[in-house]
Amino acid sequence: MPPHRGWVAAGLVAGVLADELLGDPQRWHPVAGYGRAAGWLERRLWADDVSRGTAFAAVAVALPVIAGSAADRAVDRRVGPVGRGVLLAVVVWASIGGRQLREVGERIGGLLEDGDLDGARRWLPWLVGRDPAGLDGDGIARAVVESLAENTADAVVGPLVWGAVFGTPGVVGYRAVNTLDAMVGHRSPRYARFGMPSARLDDVANLLPSRVTAAVTAAVSPLVGGSPGRVLAVARRDGRRHPSPNAGPVEAAAAGALDLTLGGPLSYDGRAERRGPLGDGPPPSPRDIPRAVALSRWITAAVTLLAAGAGFSRRRPGSPGPAGGR
Repeated sequence: MPPHRGWVAAGLVAGVLADELLGDPQRWHPVAGYGRAAGWLERRLWADDVSRGTAFAAVAVALPVIAGSAADRAVDRRVGPVGRGVLLAVVVWASIGGRQLREVGERIGGLLEDGDLDGARRWLPWLVGRDPAGLDGDGIARAVVESLAENTADAVVGPLVWGAVFGTPGVVGYRAVNTLDAMVGHRSPRYARFGMPSARLDDVANLLPSRVTAAVTAAVSPLVGGSPGRVLAVARRDGRRHPSPNAGPVEAAAAGALDLTLGGPLSYDGRAERRGPLGDGPPPSPRDIPRAVALSRWITAAVTLLAAGAGFSRRRPGSPGPAGGR
C-alpha cells in the first residue's frame, strides 16, 4: 500500500481532535483574516450587478484554492506525505467550529434554564442571524436547535467531506465559499444581485455535505432517542418545506431524530419569514438543547470516521490505479 494513502485520514482526524481539545484559534484566525481580505475585495468590486458578483466570487474562491494547492505541493516536495498530513490538520482545525458551536449552544441552554432570558438573547447572535429581541425562551430554544443542525453541516461536515475528496485545497475552497455566502449571500438590497452568485455557489458546495449530514443523523439518531426510519421519512417529506435546498434536509433530519417540530415564523434584520413545519413532535423547549448538542457531537464523531475512511482510500493524483493503469 503506498505510504501516501494515510495522510488525508490522519490530517482530518488530527484537525478534528485539535478543534475538540483547543477550540478555535484565538489569535490570527485564518478564516477571519480571509473575511477581511474578501471584504476589501468586495468594496472594490461591488456593483448592483450579477456579473460583478460572479467575478467577485470567482476571484475570492480561486485565490485561496490556488494558494492551498501550492502550499500542499510545496510541503509534499520538501517534507513528504507526513508534512501534507500536518498541513491538512492545521487547515481543518482552523476551518471547523464544532466545539465552539456546541459550547455556545450549551451556554444559551444554561442561561435559559437559569431564567436569564436577556443573557440568552445576547448570546444568540453567536449562533444565528435572526432577531433575538422578540423571542421568548422556547423561541430561542428553537433557534438554537435549528442552528446546531444547520451549522454542524456547514462548520463540520462540509470541510471534512471536501477535505476527504480534495485534501487541503478542498477544505480551503469550501471554507472560502461558505464565508462568502455568510458575507454577501443573504438577501438584502445591497446584495440581492451582487451576492446571488456566492449564494448559489454555496448551495452547490453544500449539496453533498447536507445529504451526508442527513444520512448520518439517521444513523446516530438512536443515541439521542430517535429512530433512523423516522429521520429518513421526515427528511424526505419535510426537507423541501425549507427555503434552503440544503438546510431543509438537515433540519428536517434533526427534527426527526429529536422528535420535534422545527420551522415556523422568524425575523432577520426586521424582515419576517415563515417556514413550513419540519417534523411531527412538539416545538423545542430549553430542555431539548442538550439533546441537540449531543446530536451534533455524535454527527461530528461519525463523519470524522467516515471522512477518514474515504481519505485513507483516496489515491494521490497521478498515482497508478489498482491494475497499474492511469
